Amino acid sequence: MAIDFSVNDGVATVRLNRPEALNAIDYPMRTRLQGVWRHIGNSPEIRAVVVTGAGDRAFSSGADLRQTPPPSTSFAAQAFRGEGAEPETGSLTLGMDFDTPVICAFNGLAYGGGLEIGLACDIRIAADTARFALPEVTLGSMPGSGGTQRLPRLVGSANAMWMLLTGESIDAQTALRIGLVSHVVAPDELVATATGIARRIADAAPLAVRAIKQAARDGMDMPLPVALNHERYMWGLLRDTEDRKEGRAAFADKRAPVFRAR
Repeated sequence: MAIDFSVNDGVATVRLNRPEALNAIDYPMRTRLQGVWRHIGNSPEIRAVVVTGAGDRAFSSGADLRQTPPPSTSFAAQAFRGEGAEPETGSLTLGMDFDTPVICAFNGLAYGGGLEIGLACDIRIAADTARFALPEVTLGSMPGSGGTQRLPRLVGSANAMWMLLTGESIDAQTALRIGLVSHVVAPDELVATATGIARRIADAAPLAVRAIKQAARDGMDMPLPVALNHERYMWGLLRDTEDRKEGRAAFADKRAPVFRAR
């Protein structure tokens, strides 16, 4: 399979594994990737996820344009009548709306749909050799897996619109400066750094981790007073959990807590 998936002690690793094609995503990969997202969303024992690519040249160059057959039905028929809406024609991030934190480790260039997968993750780190672009406009198209919506929310309108409307690429240091990624590391440190972040998240209280991600994600689309009320509600849900009691007891006893997602 061109998508490798494994789980080690609560940390899942998803690796795009088609390095001979710069990890370009063809239809079988797209279908497999969507299935992996659904599996993660239905697996509470998975507490954190690392997404990366095979090789040292590319995270993913996006959709494989050489293997894109013409659609069997019109998009209007798919949208309004549900005709022929097969999974492989859907967004690369379809199914990623779960509460499990995802760390993206960009090991090389991330173009088009490759960058859009990263934009849907919660934490993004990059090798210092990585480059980023949404070049769809130069091909007469536009991002279709969240690029026009997530990029402005992450880096601001000015930087996002420049990238979206010109299709120009940026390097890792520029990505760090504008807030697209939070860390830039040497290529040989990338996976270890991402896994370390995931391990720290996986060792935290699972219910609290999920509540924090949900509150932060949902609050972005709320007016601040409503978002603050939502946060308070989420805090209240956690207040009487066994994990919160265990966390406070472990702090008092100066020991490592044992969280049970209860």
